[in-house]
Amino acid sequence: MWDPLCALGALTAAWLLLWAVWGAGRAIYVYLLPWVRRDARWFRSHGAWAVVTGATDGIGKAYAHEFAKKGLNIVLISRNLNKLQQEAKEIERLHGTETRIIQADFTGGLEIYGAIEEGLKGLEIGILVNNVGMCFNRTLGKLLDLPNPAKNLSDIMNCNMMSVVQMTRIVLPQMVSRHRGIIINLSSLAESRPNPFFTAYSATKAFVKSFSLAVAAEYFPEGITVQTVSPAAVSTHIINNPKTGLLVKNVQDWIEPAVHTIGLSSHTAGCLNHGIQVPTLGPAWAEGCGGQFLLFAH
Repeated sequence: MWDPLCALGALTAAWLLLWAVWGAGRAIYVYLLPWVRRDARWFRSHGAWAVVTGATDGIGKAYAHEFAKKGLNIVLISRNLNKLQQEAKEIERLHGTETRIIQADFTGGLEIYGAIEEGLKGLEIGILVNNVGMCFNRTLGKLLDLPNPAKNLSDIMNCNMMSVVQMTRIVLPQMVSRHRGIIINLSSLAESRPNPFFTAYSATKAFVKSFSLAVAAEYFPEGITVQTVSPAAVSTHIINNPKTGLLVKNVQDWIEPAVHTIGLSSHTAGCLNHGIQVPTLGPAWAEGCGGQFLLFAH
């Protein structure tokens, strides 16, 4: 005889089993099946140009090179003109694709976006990578322990949040008019919960996740792919280039599987290693997203 508690226990066990099977199956599909991955022609079919913010270092630089390998022309946007020029020459030399550069400091306000919009005019933009980001406290610290907190808080909000919104606003209309386009928004595992002593950074990444997933739902019927990317630790200058290992990925090792998830997952950690580090968010893990901040930024 089954009493109500036994029945509830059996239903719960069945649900957890289905959840685990779905999560494992989805992870295998997204990360481990080469034949489901999109090829270079699929990426080029969305438009001739890829635009990457924060494109001269780390993850942004890696995305720029990966899309250039697939035959897309690249627009590099960053604040350091010398690095932009060097990176543009390197991409043209290695991959034979055309490049353009736009110098912009994303800690600025609305006034910087007119020049960006002008620089992108006339280009058939198939891919936008909203990568640029900053984290002003690389060690534990309270919000008001920062030097010049008013400016630092304004800078991080402009760089991490306004850049995503405004770059999307600039590029999205032409994608909608062509009924195709890819927008990739870089978030972080920091998005998943409030993180004392990393307050502003994790809050900005929570905004990126919320904005990105909402835009994805709004414009999916228009043929637009919007992907939220929430890595754990990738060894870049923003976290002082820690030694790579089981938990910390090298940029080059991380970027290839991350690009392979485009078109397969709307919310991903980029690689299987990061996706299974903290499998606590239920179905979100199946999309490659962890559920806990490990005190690392992307």
